[in-house]
Amino acid sequence: MASIFSRIIAGEIPCHRVYESALVIAFLDIAPLSPGHTLVVPKRECEFLHQLDDASAAALGEALPRVARAVLAATGATAYNILQNNGAAAHQAVPHVHFHIIPKPNPELGLGIGWKPGTLAAPDGTALAERIRASL
Repeated sequence: MASIFSRIIAGEIPCHRVYESALVIAFLDIAPLSPGHTLVVPKRECEFLHQLDDASAAALGEALPRVARAVLAATGATAYNILQNNGAAAHQAVPHVHFHIIPKPNPELGLGIGWKPGTLAAPDGTALAERIRASL
């Protein structure tokens, strides 16, 4: 079954569209954390970022700064978060890749983040970096 984003892309569900290219669409979030909260979505339906083809990923990379500049200009915010979740365990609610551009106009609005940093021992980092490089 198509995700709600695929239905928006197909024109079955209306949206407040702010940007569109051949591979990407951006529209206002209907449950915004702050005014201007915008979703940037590839038209290709994939649940996880790592499943995207290179062309869709490149189109997202081009669209994100362009849309972020427009959101900042329109809202007057000077700070913002870019959020992208992969999988339900990582708080992904819609199983279609999407990026949130969330303006942070003041401390009360926008995204709040809890961060619990760990540590990385040098030998563990060396081994992990080696495994990642081998997978590229």
